[in-house]
Amino acid sequence: MERITLVRALVTLVVIFTSGCGAHIASVPTLKMDQALLIFHNQLPHEVEVLYTSDYCYKCVYQSLVHVKAGYNNASTVINTKFTLSVQVESNKNAILCRWNQAYEEGGHYKVWILRSDNASNATCLHAVGRGPHNSYLPILVAALTLAITALLFVVAPYICRKCRTSKFVKTTCCRSPQYSLDHDQVHATQAEGSATKVKYKRLRSLDVFRGFALTVMVFVNYGGGGYWFFQHAPWNGLTVADLVMPWFVFIIGTSVVLAFRSMQRRGVGRVQLLQKITWRTAVLLTLGFCFLNYSPRDGPRRLSWSWLRIPGVLQRLGFTYFVLALLQILWGHKENQQKEGHWWSPLQDVVLYWPQWLTIILLETLWLCITFLLPVPNCPRGYLGAGGIGDNGLYPNCTGGAAGYIDMWLFGDNMYRYPTCKEMYHTTQPFDPEGILGTINSIVMGFLGMQAGKIIVFYKEKNIHILCRFLVWATILGISAAILSKCTRDEGFIPVNKNLWSLSYVTCMGCLSFLLLAGLYFITDVMSWWGGQPFIYPGMNSIFVYVGHTLLGFYFPFSWEMRFRESHWEWLFQSLWGTALWVIVAYLLYRRKFFLKI
Repeated sequence: MERITLVRALVTLVVIFTSGCGAHIASVPTLKMDQALLIFHNQLPHEVEVLYTSDYCYKCVYQSLVHVKAGYNNASTVINTKFTLSVQVESNKNAILCRWNQAYEEGGHYKVWILRSDNASNATCLHAVGRGPHNSYLPILVAALTLAITALLFVVAPYICRKCRTSKFVKTTCCRSPQYSLDHDQVHATQAEGSATKVKYKRLRSLDVFRGFALTVMVFVNYGGGGYWFFQHAPWNGLTVADLVMPWFVFIIGTSVVLAFRSMQRRGVGRVQLLQKITWRTAVLLTLGFCFLNYSPRDGPRRLSWSWLRIPGVLQRLGFTYFVLALLQILWGHKENQQKEGHWWSPLQDVVLYWPQWLTIILLETLWLCITFLLPVPNCPRGYLGAGGIGDNGLYPNCTGGAAGYIDMWLFGDNMYRYPTCKEMYHTTQPFDPEGILGTINSIVMGFLGMQAGKIIVFYKEKNIHILCRFLVWATILGISAAILSKCTRDEGFIPVNKNLWSLSYVTCMGCLSFLLLAGLYFITDVMSWWGGQPFIYPGMNSIFVYVGHTLLGFYFPFSWEMRFRESHWEWLFQSLWGTALWVIVAYLLYRRKFFLKI
């Protein structure tokens, strides 16, 4: 019986392939990036419905994909290829005939034959590839290889030049150390140049490089990242490259506050002057966020309305976070950074001496936890952290973000971000702002971790081993905390890693990565001087100019243009890299002219 069924299925496939497919395939739509064509052939005597859900979508309700009429009828649909799909075929009586999981690839044409089975309540779904997909990752592999070769040339070329310059001295000089020159005048010139260099690079180079690297990634991500999903924000829980940038900036703000305020306090700047400075800087950042980044000239005057204005924003959060961190530093930050032995808490002096700051941060985090898990939200379960919409089996469609979304809606109404990252996948209808009020509390906590990094650098000045060990200890503690809170899963943890909510596990995870990255850069650039930080140091020293500039002008020629080839990632990736490179070049030219936009 099984042999007869198999032969019948094979004969049916041959008949369908040779007769019924040609007319339908001739009218297939043009596929764009991250799309594939799925063609269904129904051999059953009744109509079927094909439903789907993304495996990235947590406990999502199946959505209708296409209906296929009875009796050798065909139907095609375009599907998204970013994530693995779960597909099931149902009869008109809602009985599941067959189900499968598959990661479809970009540009491919896939065929599914729905055939009769010996079991009346079931069916057989056979799959075949009509047209092979193309390699969607080839553009980024080529780009990565090109950038690697370019970076290598920039490293090797100066080294060869230095060797060529010193070869004459090697021939005419014996047993001379590389630090000595041939004549007395050149010795003085070298010493003068060295002293000038020391004055010029008195700043912590690794911090500028860290800031510039984060800003460069941000510009690339804002240009679309070539259209790749991992260069865009995660739909809800989880991490992508785009989710790393914002907390890096907040971490850097905290470190910069400690280093800058210590320098100003040593110059005799009083508390009142410091308070005036941070108030002015916060006001400027808030103004930039409200006036410039909510409006682009291409929007036209009709977009200038209160109903459209987004109140929370990136610069608004950075400004407020900076103000709180700076206030903590003004009130309780100017401790004498001299190590004192003989106390039980001596190994923890860089923490214990600033106990009022730590107490404030612990109270803020307790407030976040209490509001998040104890605040009653209408028609939502207490402590809900999901995306709502069709997630969680569709039980809480209007609960996007739980308490965080509820507070923002109560304060701002519709004046929030109306296209959250969860909207497309989870089919949400509520606006949700990733820079909302509740998440700002954890933004302050993230910045305070950066302040701790600054205190370590100041406290253990010129003791590089101590600094690096402290960074690694903090990275380990935060990494273990993130693993426990998230249970090393994307959706099943006590507190999932979530950039939209700025969850506690997200802060600890990003704190771990920030300490590791700063430790690596500090070792390479400041301790060993193996790398000068180029080209990231240039945008890192002019971050406000590059950020505001690319936000206002980044979507005009020559930084970007209207793309014509939308079938693959080639043009979009080239445009993203081109626009990012131009802003790095602009930052380099400003660096050469010693122009730095400060607030």
